[in-house]
Amino acid sequence: MPVTTDVESGPFSATLRASTLPAHERANHSVYMNALLGGELSLEGYTRLAIQYYFIYQAIERAADKLAKDPVAGKFVFEELRRLPSLERDLEHLVGPDWRETVRPLPSTERYARRVAEASNWSGGFVAHHYTRYLGDIAGGQVIRRLLERKYGVSEAGSLFYHFDQLGSAPKFRDNYREQLNSAPWTEDERARLIDEAIEAFECNIAVFDELASELDSYRAA
Repeated sequence: MPVTTDVESGPFSATLRASTLPAHERANHSVYMNALLGGELSLEGYTRLAIQYYFIYQAIERAADKLAKDPVAGKFVFEELRRLPSLERDLEHLVGPDWRETVRPLPSTERYARRVAEASNWSGGFVAHHYTRYLGDIAGGQVIRRLLERKYGVSEAGSLFYHFDQLGSAPKFRDNYREQLNSAPWTEDERARLIDEAIEAFECNIAVFDELASELDSYRAA
């Protein structure tokens, strides 16, 4: 459903955040995330999420490679944000050295990856998915990083996905990112379309969390 927010009532970054907040909150309070953050899952229960992230970020970073020279989307392609190298090291630790032969995406993850590829045929679609995932990882993802260290004793390999040391100041990076959103030359219609796609990106995340929730009984902490 198209959003009805007035995209010219303030900085676009603020409008984007406000427009996606309900979907963001639903993702944060999904059954799976509540169980994870509540310390109810085994490490294998978290590993299932890390596996899905591998396929999701593979899709996003493939799109980033294709759009790196795009005059608009290219400004959101930051080498220091790449998550795939960290995820590969995490999965080697969490799953084992043969992880590439054993991990598989859930059906919801496959749909998410396809959506990323389809949406990234224009700059705003790519940025919608990029924004939804990376800014959340830099901020809220640090809660999961601390959980992995406190509950499971995982502070390096296994939780590297949440390490953003190369960014320097995370608040400054987020501010700079928002300025890029505010100054990007999208029309009003394109901004509305980007907001709709960002909401869809959250829905894709929720679908993955819901499918993971269907497996919870197999990954309850002892």
